[in-house]
Amino acid sequence: MKILLFSLMGMSFTCLGVLGCTSSGAPAVEDMSSDGTEIRYDSVLAAQWGADAYGMKKYVMAFLKAGPQRDQDSLTAATLQRGHMDNISRMAEEGSLVLAGPFMDGGDVRGIYIFNVSTIEEAQALTETDPAIQAGRLIMELHPWYGSAALMDVNRWHKRVQKTEW
Repeated sequence: MKILLFSLMGMSFTCLGVLGCTSSGAPAVEDMSSDGTEIRYDSVLAAQWGADAYGMKKYVMAFLKAGPQRDQDSLTAATLQRGHMDNISRMAEEGSLVLAGPFMDGGDVRGIYIFNVSTIEEAQALTETDPAIQAGRLIMELHPWYGSAALMDVNRWHKRVQKTEW
C-alpha cells in the first residue's frame, strides 16, 4: 500500500511503500505526469463519471448542420441564436450535454454536441428542445460515440476559465 505525505507549503511528497515507488521513495516515472504529480486510478471518480475499465463511456455525438430555414431576418436569427445558447447552457447545467462548440470555417457543419446519453433516441429528444432546431435553422446528425469518461468534468473546468458569459 502506498502512502503519500504532502507538505502544504511546497506540495512536496514522500512515497512510502514498495509498489509504484523508486528506491528513493519517489513515485515511479510511469506514475508521474509531465508536471511531476502522481497519476493514480481513482475508482470513485471512475464510478462517478460512468467509466468502464478503459476509462471510457458511451455518448452520442451530434453534428449541427445548417438547416433548410436560414432566411430569417436578423432580429429573428439573433433571437434564435440566444435561445440556442440558453438551451446549451441549460443542458450543460443538467449534465446531459458535456461538450459543445462551433466550427470556425463557415461551412454547412456548424458545430458539435457531445451528449451524456447512451441512445440516439435520448439525444434526439434533447435536440428537439433547441429553438434553432425547432425553427429549422439547424438540423442535427446523431452518432453513438465512445470517448473518455473524463469529458464529464469539462463543464466544471470550463467555468473556471470562462471570463465572459455568452
